[in-house]
Amino acid sequence: MRFLDDAQLPPALARWLVACGHEAQHLVDLGMQGASDKMIWDVALQTNAIIISKDEDFALRKTFDRSGPPIVWVRLPNSRRRELLQWFEIMLPQMISALERGDHLFELA
Repeated sequence: MRFLDDAQLPPALARWLVACGHEAQHLVDLGMQGASDKMIWDVALQTNAIIISKDEDFALRKTFDRSGPPIVWVRLPNSRRRELLQWFEIMLPQMISALERGDHLFELA
């Protein structure tokens, strides 16, 4: 799977996803740190990427636009990078399974 990690998440998440065998980029990798939600949405559509974000706006937009990219909405409280990656390690199999079966919005909470 291909992921695009939003600015509120650490670039280490993209590196970790790559180490797990997925394609992943952080907005920093693309020089898009200040990109609008629309720009991020469009890049995800063009590259067939799944957006991983803490931004509720992506989740809300997805409920109205089923043709857009899949969204992983991270609803965890602010935490240290290590804690965030540990949570992803626990939830990754469930997240991948949901996305493979066609879920378009996965809430990581």
